[in-house]
Amino acid sequence: MDYIWAHGPSTAEACRESLAASRPMKDSTIRTVLRRLEEKGYLTHAVEGRTFVYRAADARENVAVRAVKNIIDRFCGGSAEELLLGMVDNEVLDRKQLEKLARKIAEAEAEKSSPLKKQQSR
Repeated sequence: MDYIWAHGPSTAEACRESLAASRPMKDSTIRTVLRRLEEKGYLTHAVEGRTFVYRAADARENVAVRAVKNIIDRFCGGSAEELLLGMVDNEVLDRKQLEKLARKIAEAEAEKSSPLKKQQSR
């Protein structure tokens, strides 16, 4: 996925060649990986001639959000707060990151309650 997000639409051969130095794989292996990623909804493909050209089905950020949502649902009983508290307790998030998160939350709340926004939505 990293290769396709970075390089855009790619063939199995291009993926295999790019990964060869760090993760050598047989042609059949890379095709299996790409097919499975497509089955899971991460990739789509188009046929150009006889070659499959794979594209990311969604942006990296959206895939990351869905993955985190899945983690929250499976391991935190659906509580994002529980996940964040665990990240603070285990020092995954530092003070600077928490302050940035608090600012984002405050900005989102201010935007929701802005009188100008309310008038525009009418």
